[in-house]
Amino acid sequence: MLASLVSIASLMLSTFLMMVGYGLMNFVVPIRSVAEGWSTFTISVIATGYTFGFTISCIVTPRFVKRVGHVRVFGALISLLSVGILLCALMVDWRAWVAFRFISGFGIAGSYLIIESWLNERVNNANRATIFSVYMITCLVGSIGGQYLVPLGDPKTTYLFVLCGIIFALAMLPTALSSAKSPTPIAQAKFDLPKLYRLSPIAFIGSLLSGALSGTWNSLGGVYTQNVGMNTAQGATLLACVLAGGAISQMPIGRISDLIDRRIMMIICGIVGVFACAVMTIFDAQSIVALYVAGFFVGTVLYPIYAINVAHANDRAAPDEYVTISSGIMILYGLGTVSGPLVGGALMQIAGPSGLLWFMTLSFAFYAGYAAWRMARRKVGEGRIEKCDFQAMPLPLRGTDPGTRAIPNPGDQPA
Repeated sequence: MLASLVSIASLMLSTFLMMVGYGLMNFVVPIRSVAEGWSTFTISVIATGYTFGFTISCIVTPRFVKRVGHVRVFGALISLLSVGILLCALMVDWRAWVAFRFISGFGIAGSYLIIESWLNERVNNANRATIFSVYMITCLVGSIGGQYLVPLGDPKTTYLFVLCGIIFALAMLPTALSSAKSPTPIAQAKFDLPKLYRLSPIAFIGSLLSGALSGTWNSLGGVYTQNVGMNTAQGATLLACVLAGGAISQMPIGRISDLIDRRIMMIICGIVGVFACAVMTIFDAQSIVALYVAGFFVGTVLYPIYAINVAHANDRAAPDEYVTISSGIMILYGLGTVSGPLVGGALMQIAGPSGLLWFMTLSFAFYAGYAAWRMARRKVGEGRIEKCDFQAMPLPLRGTDPGTRAIPNPGDQPA
C-alpha cells in the first residue's frame, strides 16, 4: 500500500496545487464580477462559458491524450489554466471573460481527465478505496485552501489573479519532473443517450439535474455570498462547509444505497436538499452559524447524487456497457452544468440572492419526485442484471475519461 501511495505522490502534489488554484479562481472571479457591477445574469453567462468549455474538453481531450500522451497534454492544459485566469486580469470585460472562462473550463476538465485516468491505472481491488480517498482528501483540502487565499488580497486588483496563475504554473512541476511511469493512452468511448434513457430514465434525468445543481452552486455560490452581505472569509467558510459535507457523506450514502433500492436514497437526498436549501433561504446571513450548518447539509446531498446516478445505471447494465453508460451520464451532467447557471442566474436577477436557493430547492424536489414516480413505474429489481458496488467519486465539477470514471471494476462484481 505504501508503495502505491509513493508512486502517485508527485501526481497528488500536482493535484493539490491545481486545486488550490481552482479554489482561488472559482471564488475570486465571481467576487470581482460583483465588484464590477455586472448583473447576476451576466455573471451566470460568464459561468456558462466555463461549463461549456468543461463539457467540450471531456469530449475532445481524450483524442489529444491518445495522440501525444498524458504528461504532454497535462502540461498544455495547465498552461491554459494559467492563461485563462491571467487574461481575466488583463482585460476586465464580461464578454471577453466568457471566452477566458471557456479556456479555464477546458483546462480544468482535461486536467482531471488525465489525473483520474492515471489513478485508475494505478489502483487495484486491494488499494482502490485508499487511493481514491487520498485523492478526494487532496482535492478537498486544496480547494478549501485556495478559497481562504482570497481574504489575503483585494479582488479589485490583479494580485489574486496573478497569484492564481502562478499556482497553476507550479502545479505542472511535480508531474513534469517525476520519474514515475506514464499511463497507457486512453481508449476512446462512445455514448448512446437513447440507450441510457431506455436502460435507466432516472439516471438520465438525474444526471441532468445533478449537473444543473452542482454547476449552478459552483458557479454562483460565490456571488450568493457577496449578495447576502458576507465578507470574503465568511463566504470562503460557507463554500468550504458545502464541500466538506459532500466529501464526508459520499461513502455513507453510497454504502446505504448498496443495501436498499437506490431510488429510495435518491428520494431521501432530494428531500434533504429541499429542506437544507429552505433553511438557507430563511436565515440568509442573519445567522451565520445556521447558514454554515445548512450549507453543510446541502453539500451532503449535492455531490453524492451524481455517483448514485452512475451506480443505478450500472446496476442495470451489462459489464460491456459500462463505458457507454458512463460516457452518456457524463455528457448529460455537462449539459446540466451549462444550463443550470443560466436558469439560476436569471432567478437571482429576478428574486435576488434567494433565487439561487429557490432554483436548487425546485431541482432537488424534482429529483426526489421523479425518483418516486419511477419507483411506481418500475418495480424493485426489474430489468436489473447485478447490483454493482457504489464507488465514491471526486467532487464535481470534474472532467474525466468516460471509459475510466465511475465504472465498477469487473473484479468487484459479485459472482
